[in-house]
Amino acid sequence: MAVKPVSAGSLKEGSFIVIDGEPCKIVEIEKSKTGKHGSAKCRIVAIGIFDGVKRSIVVPADAQVEVPVVNKKVGQVIAVTGDMVQVMDLSTYETYELPMPEEEDLRSRLAPGIEVEIWEIMGRHKIMRIR
Repeated sequence: MAVKPVSAGSLKEGSFIVIDGEPCKIVEIEKSKTGKHGSAKCRIVAIGIFDGVKRSIVVPADAQVEVPVVNKKVGQVIAVTGDMVQVMDLSTYETYELPMPEEEDLRSRLAPGIEVEIWEIMGRHKIMRIR
């Protein structure tokens, strides 16, 4: 698992976080000041990168949270079969069977020979965009 600890207070919208073992992209973050005793809290709302599920957590601003390490790679589409896409990593020449992306504009443009950007997060891969 490629994750690193980061202080919850330093996170911003658009960055990544691990909630319930699932890598997520932060869509909303609210920092609240508290009274005399107690620490400031961060309310974080994030959407899962792989499953699209909305998750939210409340943590103290000085608490350590896990942030996934995003490894961006370039790959070439070898074959498109039904709801799976076969992609070859252009740096290591490994091949991956990846699920077809949900985004319709991405789906319609995938064809053998096209170069795509693949994100590897916590040992899982996802096609993010066409290069």
